[in-house]
Amino acid sequence: MHNRGEFNELSFCARSRSRAEPLSKHASDNNMRLTTKGRYAVTAMLDLALHSTGADADARAADAGDGGRAVTLADISARQGISPPYLQKLCSRLRGAGLICAARGPGGGYKLAIPATDISVSRILAAVDEGVDATRCGGSGDCQHGDQCLTHELWSDLSNQIDDFLAGVTLADVIERRAVRQVSARQRRQHPVGAAGPVDARIDARNLH
Repeated sequence: MHNRGEFNELSFCARSRSRAEPLSKHASDNNMRLTTKGRYAVTAMLDLALHSTGADADARAADAGDGGRAVTLADISARQGISPPYLQKLCSRLRGAGLICAARGPGGGYKLAIPATDISVSRILAAVDEGVDATRCGGSGDCQHGDQCLTHELWSDLSNQIDDFLAGVTLADVIERRAVRQVSARQRRQHPVGAAGPVDARIDARNLH
């Protein structure tokens, strides 16, 4: 596990690179930020893991790969404030990656296709073609007028550390955190299961950035 203080310091250094350094066409101040797509994918998967494995029996079923009970998109949308079309598109990608499966029958919904212990944050991001890259060139090495810049290897190493960190954190790890469970309990009180109503499943790809 990486030292949290060291990780935060490196992140700060990456955000604080000199403005005097020549910028290429790839340059961006947002390189280390996840897009809405990446953040929402992780959020949706975490909500799904929390509510499909909420009871002890369901948790044991999820550990065995059964996935627990199904969770509707309407309920995820209400709890997390993510639009239904956005969620539907994300779930399509997550399902295609084999992380979730659709549940048939009244109400429908989704549940985990594999145990939460086998689903890392980096795996979720990869499913929606996301990641966190500290380099300005996306790792291509043409960051300074078509050539590699002076700090490329430094930011490339940081990117690898971030990826290693996210690969080492699973959904099961996150849902064990006390603060996460407290937030989840508050969301359940505010948005009881089944109170959200039906979801309009039409997909607008323009909502997914």
